[in-house]
Order: sequence, then structure tokens, then C-alpha cells
Amino acid sequence: MTDKIKLIDTHFHIWNLDKQNLPWLKDVEELKKSYSIDDYINEYKKIDNVDFVGGVYVEVDSDDPILEDEILYKEKANNDKILAIVARAKVSPTMRVPLLATGIREPLHTEDAPKGMCLEDSFIEGIKELTKNNMTFDSCNRVDELSDLVKMMEKTPDAKVVLNHLGNVEELTEEYKNNMKALAKFPNLYVKVSGYKTENKEFVRDLLSFTKDTFAKDRLIYASNWPVINIYSNLKEHIDLLIEAFGNDEDFFYNNAKKCYSL
Repeated sequence: MTDKIKLIDTHFHIWNLDKQNLPWLKDVEELKKSYSIDDYINEYKKIDNVDFVGGVYVEVDSDDPILEDEILYKEKANNDKILAIVARAKVSPTMRVPLLATGIREPLHTEDAPKGMCLEDSFIEGIKELTKNNMTFDSCNRVDELSDLVKMMEKTPDAKVVLNHLGNVEELTEEYKNNMKALAKFPNLYVKVSGYKTENKEFVRDLLSFTKDTFAKDRLIYASNWPVINIYSNLKEHIDLLIEAFGNDEDFFYNNAKKCYSL
């Protein structure tokens, strides 16, 4: 393949541990250091066959989202590779949403997120408010609670929701496949193809094949999950496997991201 693949990464993180505290890092020794925007860009410079246009920053579950917003405002002002920001907010009809945000994420997969949180009345009303304001909601779910997301979508069918990391799947169970098939029926639900371990290549190929067969072509989007990806894979291997599955598909690697996040 001689032509470079134009690529937008819809899911990356950066953090500065001299200024920020990320409590979840206490259990993740591999990531206990700062990651800058230059570190991120340099990772893509090592990959010869892609034309890296930029990425969508996603909140990092820090203990001070307001400080995070301030840091990202300055970073984005000084770097055109940050195309959009998915900020942290507690989803409700009275949520405070920073003006710099394209979308919002409140993690549903962390220890402090109770089961069924996305079905609470205030959460549902918050999703409706995001929809009125043409904002996305990034949904990061425990894999065994994807049925809750299905129920949430039934209550908010017009919402533009972005399922993170293929639902954090580790095994292609019938329950998982049925939930994903149910989610595929919602016309504004996008799926980030990321987050899976790559050591078992047969699992990855089966997962990607199922995903391609289940979702409309215009609702699958490339994402890296950098630098968290380094726990279970690496950027080059991830991209190589996706090129094997999707080829040089400009919709998957570029156009769908623009549509999803209104870039």
C-alpha cells in the first residue's frame, strides 16, 4: 500500500501528573507518568502508512474536571492536532457543560458508577438536553451492562451516542452480540473500534468481522485509546489489524469521525 491513510483518532488522552490527580492510576503502574500532546503526536509520526490529521481528546477521570478543562483549553489553543474535546460532566438536566466541549462523557464503567446509572431519570433528562444542544455523549460501559445502554437509547432514540471501545468486550458471547445488534438499530449511535486486547488475533478478527456485519458502515469510527492502549497492545499493531479488516477505508478512518463530532 503506497498511499497514506488519512486518519482522525476519535479517542486519546493526555495528562500532567505534576498538576493533575487521576485516582484510577493507583492500580495501573504502566501509566503512572505524564503524557503530553507532543508524546501523542510523536507516536503517530512513527507510523509510516498513515496521514495523522488529529484527534479527539476524551476526559481522563481526574479528580478536578474544571482544572482539566483549563489545561485542555490552553493545549487546544496552541495545537491544531486537538480537533475536539469530550469533557467530563455529571449528566443531568442541570449539568455544567464547558463551552470548549463538543461532547460529554461521564464514565459508566468505573467503581463509583452504580449499575443502572444511565437509566436514572436525571441521567435520561441530561441526555435529552445534550441532544437538544447537538452534543454527543460518549458512553463507556461495563460489557455486562450494555443492555442498560440499549434501554437508555430506547428512551432517547434521537441522542447522538458514541459507544466507547466496542463496549469493553473481552469475549464474543451471545449476550454481547445480541446487545450490539440491538444498539445497531439506533441511527445516531456510533461505535469506536478500540479497546480490545490484540494478542489473540483470531478473537480480534472475529470481533471486527462481527462488528462490520452488524453496524452500518457510516457508524464505525477509528479510535486508539492512547496511551491506555499500551496496557494491552500498541498503536502500530492496532492500526495494522484495522487496515487488515477495513483496508484503506476513508470513511472508517476519517469521514465518519468528522460527521460524528461535527468537525
